[in-house]
Amino acid sequence: MDEAGKVIGIICHGGSVAISAGIVRGRPATGSTGIKDDLINAGATWVDAAALRDGHLVWGRVVADIPAFCRELVAALVERA
Repeated sequence: MDEAGKVIGIICHGGSVAISAGIVRGRPATGSTGIKDDLINAGATWVDAAALRDGHLVWGRVVADIPAFCRELVAALVERA
């Protein structure tokens, strides 16, 4: 999905899946602070933001940030449509 440029939503501990998929190196990322070190160790640049978008990757921090995450996710989907 990453190579095809498909929109990928990643929130909270979902960054662990992105790490396993090998798609975080050299990219900005956010998520639960519980995986902050994991993201950094996998080569991501940690950003403390409720939500952020890096091209087709949409990141959210935690459940409380779902509104901001959803806004970014919907915007990314609309742009790709």
